[in-house]
Amino acid sequence: MAKVILTNEVSGLGSAGDVVEVKNGFARNYLVPQGLAVGWTRGGEKQVDAIKAGRAAREHATIEEAQDLRARLEANPVTLSAKAGAEGRLFGSIQTKDIAEAVESAGHGSLDKRVIEIPTPIRSVGDHKAVARLRDEIVATITLKVVAAK
Repeated sequence: MAKVILTNEVSGLGSAGDVVEVKNGFARNYLVPQGLAVGWTRGGEKQVDAIKAGRAAREHATIEEAQDLRARLEANPVTLSAKAGAEGRLFGSIQTKDIAEAVESAGHGSLDKRVIEIPTPIRSVGDHKAVARLRDEIVATITLKVVAAK
C-alpha cells in the first residue's frame, strides 16, 4: 500500500488535499502520472495545507450561493455547439473546459472546469448529462444540448 496526497478530486477515492492509502500500482501507474496525486512525505503537511487553501478558494463561498447555482444549472439546459459530421458525430469530444465556458456564456455564473465530471464521453450531438460538484455536499446535474456548429 502507498500513501498519496490527492491534488485533484478522484471519484470514489477523495478530494484534493486528502491523504489516502491506495495500492502501489494504482498510485504508480495512474494517480501520479495523471497528476491526480503526489507521494506522501513527512513534510507533506505544507502541501496538504496549500491544496486545501486552493480548493477553498475555488469552492463557492457559501452554501446558499452553491444551492442557487445548482438550481440555475438544473433548471436551464446549457447549449454547446461543436463541429460535427453529417451523421451527428462530433470531430473530437466535449471537454469539461467547453462545458465551463458554455455555462458562463449562458449567464449561469462561473464554474471551474475541475468540478465538472462527464460520466460518458460526449462525442455526438443531442442531449447529454454532466455533473458539477459545487461543494462536498452539493452536486448539480447539468443538462447539455450539443448542436452541430454551422
